Amino acid sequence: MDATLDSIRDIRLYQPRIGYRFSVDSLLLYDFVNLKRVNSAADLGAGSGIVGILLAKKYPDANITLFELQASLVRLAEENVVQNCLEDRIKVIRCDLRTLPALSFEPHDYDLVVSNPPFRRLKSGLLNVEEEKAIARHEVKLSLHELIDAASYLLKVKGRFCIIYHPYRLLELMDILKKRDLEPKRLRFVHSNITSEAKMILLEAIKKGKGGIKVDKPLYIYKQDGSYTDELKGIYNPESKVKI
Repeated sequence: MDATLDSIRDIRLYQPRIGYRFSVDSLLLYDFVNLKRVNSAADLGAGSGIVGILLAKKYPDANITLFELQASLVRLAEENVVQNCLEDRIKVIRCDLRTLPALSFEPHDYDLVVSNPPFRRLKSGLLNVEEEKAIARHEVKLSLHELIDAASYLLKVKGRFCIIYHPYRLLELMDILKKRDLEPKRLRFVHSNITSEAKMILLEAIKKGKGGIKVDKPLYIYKQDGSYTDELKGIYNPESKVKI
């Protein structure tokens, strides 16, 4: 695969030159995770591995599993794990998340599961002709309820599930979470700028958690002059020493 080697925060990452490349969504999801300690984490639909690798840096005692369906992205994720010297703590698994029980993965084994899944229904919007992008953006291979089934299967009781998703499907997402014993507990709306409607949502749910949800302050990506907000600069680069 023709790939580029890019740097973000304190990691280096191979990405396909043409195909699915990570966006700000991955960084927002990583930053949204605020647990004090993580022992075991899983990234569902890990792509080239950016979120899981960043979490491994954030939680140096955590063992992390990257689940990815597409063989080309699995190979990149494996290379990225080696590139960042994390072979001892991160494993990459190629699998269809719908088949987790049949593949004998231990249920209720993780205290954190994250996902940046496709949020467009199969018949909504134009399907990208590039297969990697199509699978990443539309529910070609995995529906929302199948994703939540996998998360619930993997999580321990009181484990956390963090997802970035589209606000248009927020009520549907919360309804499915509740039906799978995942109680929505924290919500943050992501806006392009202070005058725009929300473009994405970040949501955390707890396996068999109690009712009640906290809504965090909004996250704005751009200032009115079109430059990144200070919060976004900090997410991309905590020292803010490089231009992004």
